[in-house]
Amino acid sequence: MISIAVSLIPVFVFLVMLIFLDNYKLLKPASIFKAIGFGMLAAVICYFVNRFTLTMISGEILSRYIAPVLEEIAKALLPFLLIKKGKIGFLVDAAIIGFAVGSGFSLLENIYYLHQLESSNIMLWIFRGFGTAILHGGNTAIFALVSVYITGKYKQIRFIHFLPGLLAAIVIHSFFNHFFLPPLINTMLQVLVLPLLLIGIFSVSEKGMSKWLQSGFDSDVTMLGFLKSGKFAETKQGIYLAGFRNSFNGEVVLDLFCYLRIYLELAIRAKGVLLLRESGLKVDLDDEIKAKFKELLFLEKSIGKAGKTILKPLLNSSQKDLWQIYFLEKQKLRRKT
Repeated sequence: MISIAVSLIPVFVFLVMLIFLDNYKLLKPASIFKAIGFGMLAAVICYFVNRFTLTMISGEILSRYIAPVLEEIAKALLPFLLIKKGKIGFLVDAAIIGFAVGSGFSLLENIYYLHQLESSNIMLWIFRGFGTAILHGGNTAIFALVSVYITGKYKQIRFIHFLPGLLAAIVIHSFFNHFFLPPLINTMLQVLVLPLLLIGIFSVSEKGMSKWLQSGFDSDVTMLGFLKSGKFAETKQGIYLAGFRNSFNGEVVLDLFCYLRIYLELAIRAKGVLLLRESGLKVDLDDEIKAKFKELLFLEKSIGKAGKTILKPLLNSSQKDLWQIYFLEKQKLRRKT
């Protein structure tokens, strides 16, 4: 038990530190525990696949080339699905989920190695904890961070957007599994490089998020102001939208304008809540939000796929912008329950 604790305490201490650094506190403990559980499941699957693979190739080839690919893909599945569904918007959330998955993976892996090695040498388990365990958490966090950063720049997520992060995780994993350097130096590199890299990305994330919130808030408020003042038709956005009047009947055209107005109202509210959270203040959502979401869903059916395509240039609907609507919806449901 002491060996397991020594090998895992560094991992979970770093995970707690990541949670502490999150100014927005959007992830709930349940989400983090689910990520840890998924990592444990991934470890079980990889264990059986690796055992089967060992019947065909040598352990050295498996460790250096096959296992890094298999294990990083298995761990990446949960962050991939969450990002694809727009359920992760901040880099810090991506890092926490990714590191939690890696922590769960390393938990079972270290227990397995404890029984295999049957060693009471405490230094060995310090290397395990500060080495391989940090590597698993750090690599999956890097995959999630890079993927969120790249997908946030596009309006439509494609599989290719996830390849850079996955490739980075595989290459780092394979590099350390080659043991080019002595074990002590190898471990020190993992301990120093991966956490510093994650903390550095955190810093960039905080600055970029504040800038995005402020600029997005201002542009949404401006457009909504034009809509409510009746001067929207004089703007470039209004002229663009007016060009489609002949493509739809009058009722659908009216729904297009209503959808744009409600979307902007919800986006402004979401950004406002996040800005207040950044300042350490908590905000309760009023009952009006529920009605707005219900109306938005009704209008979405009315305007159809063609209408949503036309509105895309006006909604700033990159992955990050769409995420804020998901965030507000989640907050509404959480308040209801």
